[in-house]
Amino acid sequence: MTCHLRPFKSLKTQVTNSNSSPVEPVILSGAPQKHLELGFQFEEYIIGKAKSVPLRHPLTIHEAMRYSLLAGGKRVRPILAIASCELVGGNEEIGLPIACAVEMIHTMSLIHDDLPCMDNDELRRGKPTNHIVFGEETAVLAGDALLALSFEHVATRLAKVVSADSVVRAIAELGAAVGSDGLVAGQIVDIKSEGREVNLNDLEHIHVHKTGKLLEASVVCGAIIGGGNEMEVERLRRYARCVGLLFQVVDDILDVTRTSDELGKTAGKDLATDKAMYPRLMGIEKAKEFADGLVTKAKEELSYFDETKARPLYHLANYIAYRQN
Repeated sequence: MTCHLRPFKSLKTQVTNSNSSPVEPVILSGAPQKHLELGFQFEEYIIGKAKSVPLRHPLTIHEAMRYSLLAGGKRVRPILAIASCELVGGNEEIGLPIACAVEMIHTMSLIHDDLPCMDNDELRRGKPTNHIVFGEETAVLAGDALLALSFEHVATRLAKVVSADSVVRAIAELGAAVGSDGLVAGQIVDIKSEGREVNLNDLEHIHVHKTGKLLEASVVCGAIIGGGNEMEVERLRRYARCVGLLFQVVDDILDVTRTSDELGKTAGKDLATDKAMYPRLMGIEKAKEFADGLVTKAKEELSYFDETKARPLYHLANYIAYRQN
């Protein structure tokens, strides 16, 4: 079973090269052609496998699953998964099941995050949120179903392609990223921190778990499935940890500097609800400096690898740092 995603249209943004000078706003501009086309190959694969969420009985739940999965988005996690898989010697075909799985899990987290009992948001990826369209009960179940489908997808699609040990390791990595030591941990601490004094250490704990763990799993699972050795996997894990936190720092900055139309979701909501954010605790300029430090550290972890093969991950770090939505 597979998922169905839109093209990685957000590839076109302002990024910088290794000397921090402006370059053509295409994230993978310096990469080999196969990497430049990677996002679109991924899209073709997904579109061709829309039967992964077939419109069968019960119709409503499958419509709700498709609605959020097909809503677009940046697709950063699946692209990271494929890029890390290829970096250590794997290929796109092997990486695609992991790419689909992490996007299913990410979509689940967005559906649940938008619920009235959580962030109570009405706009996501430029469209009404799942519970607004289908109702709260269906939205909860659609998220649950996507989570289950992600693990089924990895197990069934990779069973005859890579070793059983690699599949088990990848599934364990994904499970840990979602559970009470991962995404769920970040979400519950975030909820319980509302209206309370939160310091930078607390905020980092929230974001490392709520946002960073799944992004880390995307990179690490790609490396595992691609056949990376222990040192390669751990270097990529450190890269991903920097990029995962970077993603949220930039999100916080964009939340207070962009409009809802630009972001495709409600802008300024965290600020209005007095949530802890990096710009609130550090100021916008200090938050930007922190982001610069994270992207530098992420790139340092890639220096171990062949420069040409590492370019996609190098430029993805730039994209995450300098994206506009």
